[in-house]
Amino acid sequence: MKNTIQTMSWKISVPIFRNSIILKQLGIAIGLPFSIIIAVILISSGFRKDTLYAVGLILGLIILTILFVQIFYRGRYDAEFELSDQGILCRTQKKQAEKNKKLNTLTTVLGLLTGKPAVSGAAILAQSRQEVLVKWKHIRKVTYRPAKKTIMIYGGFAENIAVFCTLDNYELVAGIIRDHDKVSQHVKGK
Repeated sequence: MKNTIQTMSWKISVPIFRNSIILKQLGIAIGLPFSIIIAVILISSGFRKDTLYAVGLILGLIILTILFVQIFYRGRYDAEFELSDQGILCRTQKKQAEKNKKLNTLTTVLGLLTGKPAVSGAAILAQSRQEVLVKWKHIRKVTYRPAKKTIMIYGGFAENIAVFCTLDNYELVAGIIRDHDKVSQHVKGK
């Protein structure tokens, strides 16, 4: 017998630089590659003074990026979630999605004009991740984090999402996901 649910949706605003899950993902996506680049630059140059300026420039750009996120996005990720018979939908809230679209379009155009296709590609990829649907049958692993009111959903390629819940709806959302989930489940934290 197939589980059926009425559609359940909610909106949430998550602080980017105070949420350990987001910080961990940023560390993997940004911190690790830049750490490797900095290490290679320093080691290959023999720690010469002029390469220290390059490292300082990279670190300065990272700091400016953090400030930009704090100002442009108020340091928050505004998401909305929807659970339905189809699966779990995560999307950026409308106001923030509109900002993202403008920024991604500008980045794409500037990348093309400056001959940097990787920059344009990154902007296009970022825009495509504004809405992600993980179908119930695609879920491979679920990790429940009750202390953080978050459920990590691991599906197929590009189908991994963090479901950020409110204090009021975490148990209900977790119950719905458990009812639909037929794969390994892990609980972290209390």
